[in-house]
Amino acid sequence: MTHTPAAEAEARTRTIAFAVYPGITPLDLVGPLQVCAALADLVPGYRTVVVGERIEPMRTDTPLALVPSHTFAEVPDPDVFIVPGGLTPTLTAMADETLLAHLRRTAGRARIVGSVCTGSLLLAAAGVLEGRRATSHWMYRDLLARFGATPVAERWVEDGPFVTAAGVSSGIDMALQLVSRIAGEEVARQIQLFIEYDPEPPFGPIDWAAAGAPAHADFASAVLAEALADHPELLTRLTA
Repeated sequence: MTHTPAAEAEARTRTIAFAVYPGITPLDLVGPLQVCAALADLVPGYRTVVVGERIEPMRTDTPLALVPSHTFAEVPDPDVFIVPGGLTPTLTAMADETLLAHLRRTAGRARIVGSVCTGSLLLAAAGVLEGRRATSHWMYRDLLARFGATPVAERWVEDGPFVTAAGVSSGIDMALQLVSRIAGEEVARQIQLFIEYDPEPPFGPIDWAAAGAPAHADFASAVLAEALADHPELLTRLTA
């Protein structure tokens, strides 16, 4: 078999693949995607792709639709695989065996597996976080324990090949840590500068003491019940 220079270069390329499915939160994907795309610009030998079941527009929880660049079948062996999250559609997807099978298969082949927000619940539902420390959005973090993972209240958590991020914007933190892990801290610092990631929220830090208020708990329970209305066995498993 003849190996062309292009084919040999492709074989040496390390692929960072982000999963996309209907109903995700765009920032869960786009924040860390921007960080990893910058890695590909700075360090030869990396490429960043977005994978889905089909190459077609997929709705999100905003008016923006997203189109994957590749199918799961076209990128079966990424070096890094990252799963973003969302709210109701992501919680419903915990019962979507077709999606979970894609995640299980791809995560099983990747060297590093990451998630953002409730994306960790999909990895947990797929069975790949059992016995691992992980985090998720604060409203649903404790559900990780129902799938055999250990919930950790941190911005991002590393456990072996897994790196999981808490809610939405923390995906940028996770991605910078991931870049540091695979390409060194100096590259990660360059990317942080390029994207000018230096958060100063106008209202100061989050009041985490107020996050546990009953109104928030009631909202989280209602959304979970709506998301899994057609999957009572899983709902019972997560709430009993």
